[in-house]
Amino acid sequence: MTLDFGLMLDKMPEILSGLWVTLWMWVVSTILGAALGFLVATARRYGPAAVNWFLKLCVEILRGTPFLVQLFLLYFGGPFVGLRLEPVPAGLIGLTIYASAYFSEIFRAGFQAVPRGHVEAAECVGLSRTQILRRIIAPEMTMLVLPQCVNMAIILIKETAILSIITVPEMTMVIGAIGSQQYAFVDAMFLLAIFYWVLVEICGFLGRLAEARLSKFRFAVS
Repeated sequence: MTLDFGLMLDKMPEILSGLWVTLWMWVVSTILGAALGFLVATARRYGPAAVNWFLKLCVEILRGTPFLVQLFLLYFGGPFVGLRLEPVPAGLIGLTIYASAYFSEIFRAGFQAVPRGHVEAAECVGLSRTQILRRIIAPEMTMLVLPQCVNMAIILIKETAILSIITVPEMTMVIGAIGSQQYAFVDAMFLLAIFYWVLVEICGFLGRLAEARLSKFRFAVS
C-alpha cells in the first residue's frame, strides 16, 4: 500500500484551519491551566488545612480519571445541572481544568524543592510572605519545574485530539473527516501523526531554549 497525500493537499485550507484551532486552544489552556495550577498549589501551601484537604481531593479526582470521561461529563452531563456549553468553550474549560490539576502538583513539588535556608534568609532580612513568594520562591521554583512544565505542555498538545469527540473543529476532527470523505483514512491518520510530531518537537525545542536561557540567568545572578 502506498500513501497518497495529494488528496490531503487539496484540503490544506481546511487542515490549516483545524491546526489553528488546535494551536490556540492548546496555548490558552496551557497558560490558564498553569496559572490556575499555581494558585491551587499556593493555596494548598499557605491556606488553612480545610482548604488544602478540599483542593487535594479535587486534584486527586482530576488526576485519577481520564480526560475523555471528564470532557463527556462536562459537555453531555452539564445540561442536567443547567450548564449548557458550546463545543469550543466546553473543550477549553475541560482542558484547562484537566491541566491545572497536573500543574498544581508540579508547582507543589517545586515549592518543596526550594531550599529552606533561602526562605529563612529572606525572613531574616524582613521580607514579608508575599515578597518571599514573589522574589525568592517563584523564581527558583520556575527554574526547577520548567522541564516538567514542558512535558505537561507536550501532553496537552496530544490531549487536544480528544476534543474531536465533542465536535470541536480541531486538527484531529478535520483531518479525520477528510480521510473518511476521501476514503483515505490511513493517509489522513499518518498525516495527522506527522503534524502532532512536528508540534511536539517544536514545543520541546522551545522548552530546551527557555531552560538554557534561565540557566544562564541563574548562573549570572548566583
